[in-house]
Amino acid sequence: MIEVDRLTKRYGPVEAVRDLSFTVRPGAVTGFLGPNGAGKSTALRLILGLQAPTSGTATVAGRPFRDRARGLRHAGALLDAHHVHGGHRIAAHLAALARSQRLPARRVGEVLDRVGLTDAARRRIAGLSLGMRQRLGIATALLGDPPVLIFDEPLNGLDPQGVRWVRGLFRSLAAEGRTVLVSSHLMSEMEHTADELVVIGRGRLLAAESVGAFAARAGAGRVRVRTPQADRLAPVLTAAQATVHCEDGLLSVAGLTPERIGDLAHRHRVPVHEVTPLAASLEDAFMELTTSSVEFDAKEER
Repeated sequence: MIEVDRLTKRYGPVEAVRDLSFTVRPGAVTGFLGPNGAGKSTALRLILGLQAPTSGTATVAGRPFRDRARGLRHAGALLDAHHVHGGHRIAAHLAALARSQRLPARRVGEVLDRVGLTDAARRRIAGLSLGMRQRLGIATALLGDPPVLIFDEPLNGLDPQGVRWVRGLFRSLAAEGRTVLVSSHLMSEMEHTADELVVIGRGRLLAAESVGAFAARAGAGRVRVRTPQADRLAPVLTAAQATVHCEDGLLSVAGLTPERIGDLAHRHRVPVHEVTPLAASLEDAFMELTTSSVEFDAKEER
């Protein structure tokens, strides 16, 4: 379990993390989300003891991680796939880490097999693609067979097959009872991978809840309407207190049920070809919640 309690980190006048509190429980994949500059990477470094907090605490299995003499047995992490000496060979790199942590030598072969790098074991790290470096980083995190795993943007550089593999791996690790925390900016993947979400903005906690509950913040009550006379139907629905957006002949309607929309279209003799309730979108919910927390905002192009 990971427990963060009123964690704050200041760099001079800048507060990268502000009074942050959340819990990551075992047996589930928890997505860690936030806009660029939200403080995600700083929070992960604080959890792993790579930086000292200004105030507050972060513990792994009840203790600060920096107090663990052989840390890889307690928590494994992938923070940056590039922070590895390029001259080392894959197997030699993992073997050196295993010796430093007094781990059995067999763990090298086991983790290489689990991440699909057995045939590349003698390759030098400098010649690896980003996707292979990500696999090596995941192997490093798994080396000590730890109960807690932390991954920062682990999907970068992976092809579709690799993304599917990582998704299955994280779910299997959680099913083994481990605590799995994954930071990512890919909303579609979090929607398919995570069970729980922790969302921060400008260093503060914005939400900590299940994926379903978070996605329900957006999309609920919205209906897609397809009609050849959108210009006639839109003002009718607006007059009925609906919020209507029109794009490419499709209406997105909030505030009215599909039945009410159908009744109004029939009453005003507007033909309608489709009335479909919209499924809740994790991306829409994320955008709505974090709009005021975006560090750099650009106008959306249409």
